[in-house]
Amino acid sequence: MHYGVRGPGITALCYHARPRIEPDPIMTSQAVSVTPDLFERLKEIVGPAGYRDGDDIEPKNYQDLMEDRAIRPPLLLRPASTGEVSAILALCHAAGQPVAPQGGMTGLVSGAAPLENEICLSLERMNKVVELDPYTSTMTVEAGVPLQIIQEQADAEGLLFPLDLGARGSCTIGGNLSTNAGGNRVIRYGMTRELVVGLEAVLADGTVIDNLHKLRKNNTGYDIKQLFIGSEGTLGIITRAVLKLFPRPASQAVAMCGMGTFRQVADLLVHAQARLGANLSAFEVLWQNTYQLVDAHVPHASVPLPDSHAFYVLAESMGSDEATDGELFLDMLDEASRKDLIEEVVVADSPGKIKKLWTVRDAAAEIAPGVGYLHTYDVSLNVADMGYFGEEVERRLREKWPEAILGLFGHIGDGNLHIVINVGPDTRSLHLQLDEVIYGLIRELHGSVSAEHGIGIMKRPFLPYSRSRNEIELMRNLKQSLDPRGILNPGRIFT
Repeated sequence: MHYGVRGPGITALCYHARPRIEPDPIMTSQAVSVTPDLFERLKEIVGPAGYRDGDDIEPKNYQDLMEDRAIRPPLLLRPASTGEVSAILALCHAAGQPVAPQGGMTGLVSGAAPLENEICLSLERMNKVVELDPYTSTMTVEAGVPLQIIQEQADAEGLLFPLDLGARGSCTIGGNLSTNAGGNRVIRYGMTRELVVGLEAVLADGTVIDNLHKLRKNNTGYDIKQLFIGSEGTLGIITRAVLKLFPRPASQAVAMCGMGTFRQVADLLVHAQARLGANLSAFEVLWQNTYQLVDAHVPHASVPLPDSHAFYVLAESMGSDEATDGELFLDMLDEASRKDLIEEVVVADSPGKIKKLWTVRDAAAEIAPGVGYLHTYDVSLNVADMGYFGEEVERRLREKWPEAILGLFGHIGDGNLHIVINVGPDTRSLHLQLDEVIYGLIRELHGSVSAEHGIGIMKRPFLPYSRSRNEIELMRNLKQSLDPRGILNPGRIFT
């Protein structure tokens, strides 16, 4: 075992665009009969500062990170209050006018960019932190507040909002809620839905659902907020939320470990969970193929170990006792080494070195400039199946594309795996064939085609690979009940 880490680096995470899907008949919203004054009435609700039309609508409001399409909407609405959202939806519901809700436009399944005939409803002006309550450890926010602002305001009060994504500076909490975002520390704090106490949402017909409370215990019937979290704007538009905050950790320890088999990776996870308990805050894994791509194509990431190991684990501990947590973390690693779970390890002994280790992990999503266009996947599997999945998916890909470049990495502690693939100049046009390889294997292993990115349009054909016919029918019934005219994000998740 040796300690220390070398090399410069800055933490960044940038997912690259998924392939363009050519429009098909079911990717265009239903035809609508718009009364001549509908748009004028909508403009009156929000006032001159609250709308854009024609060439005044910027690409950021109609082209998301997927670059799947670029259809300028006839109207962009920017309400400043829940009341305005309610009035807008009431009019659109009456007219049958489809609406595409928008947050920070950083989604990765092409769910927010408008289809034909849709108007856009952006919550970017609803960006206030309403209250931070240290006694209930909650923060009440409007849906348009950027994630980074929430993190910073919590930190200023000695608290932590643990959701963390690479797009933290531009994604909004409303978008995080609507997609049930995951991130790096799900293993300890859970997905976004676990970080919400209460919320306010507006239904398709303008009805305001006020579930905005701070009660950690509220066992009064159905947990209504969960209908909207993860529904990708198809059941209602989230306008405000009460978020859970946690004590800011007093200690942080990070190590990167090299090992030869996935069995060692899985056994190290079990060992770390047993020895660290709730202190284990992240358990990230890079396959050798990704580690080598990072070393070759991301100059600002300096890899701390030789590239000869089959797997690389970044383990993180965060706790409340700086005096003892570090020793506990080192003891865990020493025991793992004695059990032959680790072949080589680097431990960061300063905040700067911790950042450098995280830079290597985050750089897994930054290799495209050196490699070329990458088709990106986000799937979920049982940890016991991941070793086989990595071997089998490479075998199947190379049967069709012998020169394929691929990398595997992810939040293995919570069963989330990412895959990036380049099969040559035709990668973008071959995306459906690639999807069948990846999602076909996921279906065989009873995994999920989406771990944390949602379904949107990009994964819509593959929803039945992970959900039963009865489950999808129940989803359709919920959609029909809450949005009978189908105006909210039509065509997302299912048609």
